[in-house]
This record gives sequence, structure tokens and C-alpha cells, in this order.
Amino acid sequence: MLITLCLTEITSWGILYYAFPVLAVSISADTGWSLSMTTAAFSVSQLAAALTGIPVGRVIDRAGPRTVMTAGSVLAVPALIAVALAPNPAVFFAGWLAAGVAMGAVLYPPAFAALTRWFGADHVKALMILTLCGGFASTVFAPLTATLVQHTDWRATYFTLAAVLAVVTIPAHLFGLAGPWPNPPTAASPADDDHGAVSRSPAFALLVVASSLGAFAVFAGVFNLVPLLIERGFSPSLAALTLGLGGAGQVLGRIGYLPLLARTTVRGRIVGAFAATAVVTAMTGWATTAFALITLSIGAGVVRGITTLVKATAVTDRWGATHYGRLNGLLSAPVVIVMALAPWAGTVLTTWTGSYARTYFVLAAVAGLAALAACATMPARDHRLVQATSR
Repeated sequence: MLITLCLTEITSWGILYYAFPVLAVSISADTGWSLSMTTAAFSVSQLAAALTGIPVGRVIDRAGPRTVMTAGSVLAVPALIAVALAPNPAVFFAGWLAAGVAMGAVLYPPAFAALTRWFGADHVKALMILTLCGGFASTVFAPLTATLVQHTDWRATYFTLAAVLAVVTIPAHLFGLAGPWPNPPTAASPADDDHGAVSRSPAFALLVVASSLGAFAVFAGVFNLVPLLIERGFSPSLAALTLGLGGAGQVLGRIGYLPLLARTTVRGRIVGAFAATAVVTAMTGWATTAFALITLSIGAGVVRGITTLVKATAVTDRWGATHYGRLNGLLSAPVVIVMALAPWAGTVLTTWTGSYARTYFVLAAVAGLAALAACATMPARDHRLVQATSR
């Protein structure tokens, strides 16, 4: 089941998410639709994914991932075909709206929920392996997509990718996730068993706030890195390479998460992750030399890799795995919405501040606020049992 999810996450992320940035310019040039409009359609898909994740989490808690992830894979295929065939913006938006619903059913949050239940006390190792594999989605599918569009066009490319998605993910989810669904683990305390009370608690609300602020700082920074580097005198090719090295940093961060887990507390990990984000973001805005900026890009990737796993385990670290699916869906929804809006908001910040470097200072302040909010994300009770279980 872990092998199945590693395969399907690479494929789903690569085709549903990472193919679009490669094809966006070709879509705009071929159709005459503005790049901002085509990007807005993709942002709509991310909003749909965020909202879909909430009911998907409830279904997985109750019945497991097989049906919902298979259905998401089935829906993704006609959604991409609609995108490829779109004769006008309305159909294009509708296709991406459907694709967003599919993403909410097949990307990380449902996979995290599945592995958290199946692997129990060893779920952190399983999540680390999954995210390591998922990190190769762009490595595999960005070059593949670029090669396809060079030899055909963006419509034919999406047809081909839809076929790959159907052949790989539908049977994999249908047959590879057929294992028995374990009963939910016993809650560490009566308070943890009441998911409604947990979702309304101040600790959960502040976890949502901290995660959303942190995600905004991270993703606005990633999308503005290449323009910043060009502003600093980098060539476009060197700027793109520097951005790619950040992906290598993510792999290093995920590999180092288990040793970090053994040496830190739950609060220390999340506060440290967002504080490190603030520091590396501010330094990126301040640095001017090529060596410093490349080093900081790798360092930022390391922090992103750690933060991914910090957020994936945030619910189990605090409230156990009993209602992980629905609680993680509620936590992920605003984070995904912020991720969808971050590129546009980062551009607005650049216009307001007058330079990409100053924008990074603002983003560093936002990450600092995330670290402050994260200080108060622990439930007001003894967590030793939950922490021991999560480790």
C-alpha cells in the first residue's frame, strides 16, 4: 500500500499540478487568453481541492482511502480532457474546477490519512518515505511535459498525460489500496475523541493560523525567487537552476526529519520550522552574491522539506490519530487556499514594496508571525502520552 501511494502520488502530483506551470505559456500563446487568466483557472482548482479535502477526510476516517482515491483518479481523467478540449475560458475553468475536486481526493492529505491509520506508531517513517518519493514528481513530469509539448502542442500533451494518469492511478488505487481498514486507535484522552471540540479549540485555531501564515511565506517566496534572482543579476537559466536546487534541499530536509524528531519536542519543531523560514527568507532578501543566494535556496528547500512533515504530523502529535482524516482536512483547507493565492499576493507585495528584495523582508515578517502563533498550538493538557505515541 505504501508502494502504491508512492507511485500514485508521483503521478498525480506530476500530472495534475506540476504539468501546468510548464504548459501555461503555451496555453496562453495558443489560445490568446492572458497568462493571468489561465493561472486564475489553476488557482480555482486549488480552492476546489481545499474544500474537497474536508469531506474526503471524513470518508477516509470512516471507510478508508480506496473508494475515494479511486473516484478521484477516475474524475481527474475527464477533467484533464475537458481542459485539453476547452474552446473557451468557461470550459477551461470548468475543467480545472473538476480537476481540483480530483486533487482533493488524490494528493497528499488523503494519502497522509491513509498511512497514518495503516502504519500506526510507525506512521512518521511511512510519511517520510511518501514525501521523499513525491518530491520526484516535478523531476519526472516537468521534463516529460516539456518534451511532449515541444513535439506536439499543449492540448495533445494533456491528452497524453490524462492517458498516463488513467493507466497508472486508477488500477493502482483500486487494487493496491484494497487492504483491510484498521479500526481507529483509541484516543489518548476523552478530549481527543471529540473531534468537534478539537476543531473548535484555541490550539487548533492557532495551528490553522500558524500553518496558513507559514504556507503563505513559503509559497510566495518560491514563486518570486526566479524574479528576485534575475533582479540580482542572475541569468534566467541560472535562476531556474537555483530554484531547482531548492528541490534537492527538500529531499535532504525530509531525510533529516527522523533524527530531528528524536531530539525535539512537538512545539519546538513547529516553532523552529517557521522561525527558520523567517530567517532564511530575510537572508534571501538581503543577500546579493550568487554563492549566498544559491546556498540560501538549498537551505530554504531543507526547511520546506522539514515543514512538510511537521504539518503532516501536526494533528497526530497533538490529538492522536483517531480522527486524523477529518481534522487534517480542516487544517489543510485554509493552507491550500493560501497556497493558491500566494503567487498573486506575492506579485501585489512586490508592486507595493517596489522590489522583490523588500518583498522577502515582508514575507520573513509573516513567517515570524507564524512562529509566534505556533507557540500556542499545544492543547491545554498533558501531551506526554500523545508525544510518546507519535514518536
